[in-house]
Amino acid sequence: MSELKGRILAGKILVKPQAAETKTASGIIIPDSAKEKPLQGVVALVGEAKADEAMEVKVGDVVLYGKYGGTELAIDGDDYLLISQSDVLYIL
Repeated sequence: MSELKGRILAGKILVKPQAAETKTASGIIIPDSAKEKPLQGVVALVGEAKADEAMEVKVGDVVLYGKYGGTELAIDGDDYLLISQSDVLYIL
């Protein structure tokens, strides 16, 4: 992952989604049209903590997030998801 420039607003995090599975456990190849949106990713940038909420995630954490949360962004040719820390369900 290249060095990202810029800042994120308080309470927000930028996540690099992990690629969706291309095969099932039994070896069946999943076509692009049937792949589900990934719900797991690596934190790339973290904004400042809000006044009433401590920032609990840090750069490099692997997080699980809600299916419909966040805004998809393309930065320097890479896809990212900008979400609120409150959209994070679990930190691995």
